[in-house]
Amino acid sequence: MASIRAPRPAPTLEDVARAADVSTATVSRCLNTPGKVSDDTRLRVLEAVAALGYAPNFGARAMVSRRTRTIGAVIPTMENAIFARGLQAFQEELRTLGYQLLVASSSYRQEVEEEQIRSLVARGADGLLLIGHDRAPQVTEFLHQRGLPVLVTWAYDPAQTGISVGFDNRRAMRVLAEKTLDLGHRDIAVITAPVADNDRARTRVEGIRDAIAARGLPVAALQVIETDYGIETGGDAFEVLMQSLPRPTVVMCGNDVLAVGAVKRARALGLSVPVDVSITGFDDIDIASVVDPALTTVHVPHRAMGAAAARLLIRMIEGNGPLVSAELDAHVTWRDSLAAPPG
Repeated sequence: MASIRAPRPAPTLEDVARAADVSTATVSRCLNTPGKVSDDTRLRVLEAVAALGYAPNFGARAMVSRRTRTIGAVIPTMENAIFARGLQAFQEELRTLGYQLLVASSSYRQEVEEEQIRSLVARGADGLLLIGHDRAPQVTEFLHQRGLPVLVTWAYDPAQTGISVGFDNRRAMRVLAEKTLDLGHRDIAVITAPVADNDRARTRVEGIRDAIAARGLPVAALQVIETDYGIETGGDAFEVLMQSLPRPTVVMCGNDVLAVGAVKRARALGLSVPVDVSITGFDDIDIASVVDPALTTVHVPHRAMGAAAARLLIRMIEGNGPLVSAELDAHVTWRDSLAAPPG
């Protein structure tokens, strides 16, 4: 019968320090804030960590510091690339600051977002990153009672309370709508996500209405279809719009995924973009530049926003000022899918 060996004692921080020929403080800095350690030292420490099989005792550290050095983020979806680039930059910046990221998805459902928020708080998240300002009142009250640092991103609205890093969705879409009107379009339609619990989708539609009203044109004539975000759903909505009277000369989409679906369906219907109908997007994710024709869209500074959000949220957690909202620029990127109306 084979004997069972007793487990070896777990390596300690002191063991790593001796193996790397550095102080325990340097090992701690290397593991918690690697950006503050030289490359040579960090490599030596990480080699010692790997050789010894060292794993920090985060539970003990959290009991001492009352922090887990963990950030929670709840995003609406992981099914497309809308949030990927910004979240990647957010995580990269957190890592340099010595924090880890836990991500959850709400599927654009407020009750799921509430569950995810409560779960992340229960797991000891030091702070939360949330998308947009719209959420159930009981969630806002729960977070207020906990006193947990919460940062909103992908939206900037000075009328809202709390701290945010983002851009003005309403103004950005209004600028794109104004340029569309300048080309001569009057029969405008919109494909958007459901707007009831989504301030980003809602304010983008409001931005289009603002531009139309400012020209003295009938806002009620704007055709709006709400649908789930997806290439096929965008295509289905586009096909419905092409059967309406008057048929729109431009379809403005609430994001690039919906717009790509519209472009794809236009081709299937034998329509040329932008000769027969123009299509615009919002976000400027990678797919916007590779679809044919390439999308005219609103460029969102995803990576700058994610990195700035990480820095500000950590300042909120650690009590370092200034703690003020930051507005970033979102601007129109001109490509091939928008032109003057036919005829």
